[in-house]
Amino acid sequence: MTYENLGGSALDYYPCRYGKSKLLFRGPKRKLNQPYVAVLGGTETYGKFLTRPYSALVEERMDHAFVNLGCMNAGLDVFVNDQTVTGICQNAAVTVIQLMGAQNMSNRFYAVHPRRNDRFLRASNLLKTIYREVDFTEFNFTKHLLSALKEASADKFAMIEDELRSAWVGRMKKLISMIDGKIVLLWLADHAPHAVDDCGFDGVEPMFIGREMIDQLRPFVAGYGEVVVSAQEIEDGKSEMLFSEIEAPATAGMLGAIAQEKTAEVLEGLLTKIL
Repeated sequence: MTYENLGGSALDYYPCRYGKSKLLFRGPKRKLNQPYVAVLGGTETYGKFLTRPYSALVEERMDHAFVNLGCMNAGLDVFVNDQTVTGICQNAAVTVIQLMGAQNMSNRFYAVHPRRNDRFLRASNLLKTIYREVDFTEFNFTKHLLSALKEASADKFAMIEDELRSAWVGRMKKLISMIDGKIVLLWLADHAPHAVDDCGFDGVEPMFIGREMIDQLRPFVAGYGEVVVSAQEIEDGKSEMLFSEIEAPATAGMLGAIAQEKTAEVLEGLLTKIL
């Protein structure tokens, strides 16, 4: 059952840093002088509110070290812009990349914080020209920004969607080229990938990502796995999440413990063939 406590967090994530990176990762800190698998991703990869994220679960299954480089609310920029992270991945036996949404990364229309990618920094002159009626000083987060832009004009927002999808594919290819090693892509969501025309800004992660976009990346990687979690599995999996009472609102949208277990199973099958 969930742990409720008005004071402090219910879990110690043993935060740690690697090398010169300014990012805080979930610990315990791993030694990098032995074979390991690196794992990149967002909140689900980090394993927020869970005692054992999927990296720890598959580590137990395979008896192989895993370095969890997941970051809360991460977009691609946090990894592309961190030489320590890409260096760790270059030296890994395999790098697993959880596919993250396209909203939390800088593009032609707006810039995000380099480490906290869900934070909106500023609109470009191009975006200000297109949306002259919008006051961009009102926004601190990308989701709030995009929600307002879509409401202001669905026709104009279509240009934003096209840009985010194009930028995402380009940024993913850049990250893959920077790692220059064996890579496995991971889809982790409450639905299978839709066609591009059927996915957008609907609050469902990973936002804006369609199957055709993933297909463009598959020739450059060693493997691809899909983990789809049902509504019942999400509900059942939340019973194993640990959080304080004040953290409860932040659990909305989390996939829960069963999702982590299913991910470990899928990755074990993929990685056993590659390692």
